[in-house]
Amino acid sequence: MQVKKVATYVAVAFVAFYLFTRPADAANAVNGVFDGIVRAADQLSLFFTRVLS
Repeated sequence: MQVKKVATYVAVAFVAFYLFTRPADAANAVNGVFDGIVRAADQLSLFFTRVLS
């Protein structure tokens, strides 16, 4: 259990460090993730539209 807690703190510290040292790159990474989610949702809706019609 202790290892999981330490790993969580290390991950949060890395994200905070990345945000403060490279904010533009961090914003691009977040935009890329959201673009991927939107693309996946669009493809899923297209799939169900074609299946149900």
